[in-house]
Amino acid sequence: MMKELFISFEGIEGTGKTIQSKLLYDYLKKQGLSVLLTEEPGGTRIGHTIRDLLLAVDNIKMAPLTELLLYNASRMQHLQEVIAPALEKGTVVITDRFTDSTVAYQGYGRGIALHLVKSIEDIVTGGLRPTITFLLDIDVEIGLERNRGINKKDRMELEDIAFHRRVREGYHSIAAKEPERIHVIDSSGSIEHIHGIITGIVRGFLT
Repeated sequence: MMKELFISFEGIEGTGKTIQSKLLYDYLKKQGLSVLLTEEPGGTRIGHTIRDLLLAVDNIKMAPLTELLLYNASRMQHLQEVIAPALEKGTVVITDRFTDSTVAYQGYGRGIALHLVKSIEDIVTGGLRPTITFLLDIDVEIGLERNRGINKKDRMELEDIAFHRRVREGYHSIAAKEPERIHVIDSSGSIEHIHGIITGIVRGFLT
């Protein structure tokens, strides 16, 4: 029986998380595995309603603590409705963002005390952590330019460069503390090359 496999994709804007998570989902399905692909914020009806609030460009006055609590409210529903039941059934779960995003964006980016971010995380997740996390890394300006190229714009994208640099530095700090779980991948290369690195790492957990 295969051990529980919970995979998260992380990174700043424009790193290709959504593309790579979908490619991995397709790859694992072809291997005959039961796989679930989901995202945060979102993943449930309630979660998507919260997502709309969080990312709407007209909500620029949202307080950082409100933002933190909304992300965690969406996550609680996501875990209860989707992630936990799937893992219990032995399904491989792939999520586009999870708790590391909250630490990076609301902790390092917004400046909310990390101990507060982590304490709320522990309440919501009960200690559940991804088995593998892929941190796709790219220069901030390149990532934002990629998203502008596909006309992607939300409240987070409207933040200044300094904010996104703090988030990227936060991700690097998180990865340095958990090198066994978090695999940092340069996402400036081709989609195929990055996918090959990711599948190579995942195969190691399937054998």
